[in-house]
Amino acid sequence: MELLGDLGLGFATALSPFNLLYCFIGVALGTAVGVLPGLGPIATIAMLLPITFGLPPVSSLIMLAGIYYGAQYGGSTTAILINLPGESSSVVTAIDGYQMAKKGRAGPALATAALGSFFAGTVATVLLAIAAPPLAEVALEFGPAEYFSLMVLGLVASVALASGSLLKAFTMIVMGLLLGLVGSDVETGTQRFTFDMPEMADGLNFVALSMGVFGLGEILRNLEHEHTRSVMVKHVSGLMLSKADLKRIIGPVLRGTGLGSVLGILPGGGAMLASFAAYSMEKRLSSNRAEFGKGAIEGVAAPESANNAGAQTSFIPMLTLGIPSNPVMALMIGAMIIQGITPGPNVVTDEPELFWGMIASMWVGNLLLVLLNLPLIGLWIRMLTIPYHLLFPAIIAFCCIGAFSVNNSTFDVFMMALFGLVGYALIKLDFEPAPLLLGFVLGPMLEENLRRAMLLSRGDATVFVTQPLSLGLLLVSLGLLTAVLLPNIRSKREEAFSE
Repeated sequence: MELLGDLGLGFATALSPFNLLYCFIGVALGTAVGVLPGLGPIATIAMLLPITFGLPPVSSLIMLAGIYYGAQYGGSTTAILINLPGESSSVVTAIDGYQMAKKGRAGPALATAALGSFFAGTVATVLLAIAAPPLAEVALEFGPAEYFSLMVLGLVASVALASGSLLKAFTMIVMGLLLGLVGSDVETGTQRFTFDMPEMADGLNFVALSMGVFGLGEILRNLEHEHTRSVMVKHVSGLMLSKADLKRIIGPVLRGTGLGSVLGILPGGGAMLASFAAYSMEKRLSSNRAEFGKGAIEGVAAPESANNAGAQTSFIPMLTLGIPSNPVMALMIGAMIIQGITPGPNVVTDEPELFWGMIASMWVGNLLLVLLNLPLIGLWIRMLTIPYHLLFPAIIAFCCIGAFSVNNSTFDVFMMALFGLVGYALIKLDFEPAPLLLGFVLGPMLEENLRRAMLLSRGDATVFVTQPLSLGLLLVSLGLLTAVLLPNIRSKREEAFSE
């Protein structure tokens, strides 16, 4: 009964005209950035962070969340229609979705993606509502030692699950931790690594760093390799699925939803890992294995269900523990801090309207996405014809305005430009920048809890292994790190990511 009451509060909050409007804006923007290759949810949310200053916390976070899971829908549209994934999580959707479109079955492919995503989103929302409050209650028992160990686990998991080289992922984590040290010491107020610049006394600007690395860095990469987008499908018809199609997608949708829901919670997991894992699993389990790569509808249903479920369950550790499971959740934590809200288990009790309003808005947003995506396919197709060289000046201008408006400082604009060059260099050198942002967000929290634990234990470092929960988390971290360093597991991991 208590859960029903909380959900009632959530739907009352989410369905208020103002919040409903921002939910609609979020999912519409998310779909648009998912459709347009080269502009993903990370860059978009980073650019919109300054706008959230003038909005109520609930409305701003509902909008930013809508952009994230809305982009999963939009990414599938380009993947199916022109074999160009708008989102990294839609890469595997393109394999069979595009083949279906070439055979004149673009309509069923798009309908499968939309319906699978809606079902997965609904299940993930229910899981979020059921699992998050008990997890938050457990988290209230955490002390500084437990939080330190939990953040170590988060950083280790983000290295293990990052694509590409383990050494490069570890380097990015360390670089993020070092950037997080810039500013004033937590305990003494002494300035560190500021080079006597007063603008850096409060640390590096989160908005400037995220917009530079993910926004400007991606723009530079896309300008170097601007895609020629020839839209093959001008008109999509036959959006209704046949009974045979429905029968074939039920299993993949259920399995993709279950797998995505679990992988979304893991630090470093989320939508991309979920979609790849679901496609691989379906390829092994399906009775129509020979059709995979040639237009199997299961190859669209499984990854699309998994990426949407993964996107939404990734909110669980962010809302309950204050731990980001991926770069978008790191940005969401930044948005909460900007609004004066401390991320973590107290959000459930201190900000019930925010917590339950966000959960309810996800179901509302998923319904809006189904209503938006299928009837407006023609609009999304026309958007694909906009040349990128006309889009990027507007994006850069918006980034500059956003970076300046945070502190009314031109220094932040220059920092954003510097991090843009850093982001571009990282992309060129095959460094995944996502662990850098996680390290930057978790670094100050890691240091604060380390120092608090040491102060409370009077300098006794054994506090991290004498507390059972802290010891358990550290052992899991050690086990995970050892596992990915084993030669046979490491080779399988590299093989999976290369596929």
